Amino acid sequence: MRRLLVLIAALACLVLISAGIYFVSGQHRVAAPLRATATSCHSTRELPDAKCTPGVADPRVTQDNIQTTICVSGYTATVRPPSAYTDSLKAQQIKEYGYADTNVADYEEDHLIPLELGGHPTDPKNLWPEPRGGAEPASAKDRVENALNKRVCAGTMALASAQSAIASDWQTAES
Repeated sequence: MRRLLVLIAALACLVLISAGIYFVSGQHRVAAPLRATATSCHSTRELPDAKCTPGVADPRVTQDNIQTTICVSGYTATVRPPSAYTDSLKAQQIKEYGYADTNVADYEEDHLIPLELGGHPTDPKNLWPEPRGGAEPASAKDRVENALNKRVCAGTMALASAQSAIASDWQTAES
């Protein structure tokens, strides 16, 4: 038994020494945080902060494949992230946006570039806590998303144009 304990202690020391050499040598990479610090994001005119939520397109959706992706009924259900992921992110981002109302039920964790326009499903830079109430509630953006999807799928608007318009200012994206 004593030999086993000595062996375990020796192995633990080896692991610690190896880890120390690894970090001291500078071979490790520390990932930058995905989001800014608390209350560093600000919603203006009920739009997300462009620095915190610039919008990110899903590289798997292209103009060439829209008829087999975003233009197929039910497509968004195949890429929508689980609510456990978005609920956790929503709570974190409500703090980052510094909202006085911290009730998560008062917000929709929304894709700035929506899934029906090829928005990235899980990138935090494409998701933000959009207020359900106010002058421009989340439901108003849903109407714009659907209208732009119809135009893209009908071929009257390019996918990249729709993505850019909605990411810049969804309130004027249909103009």
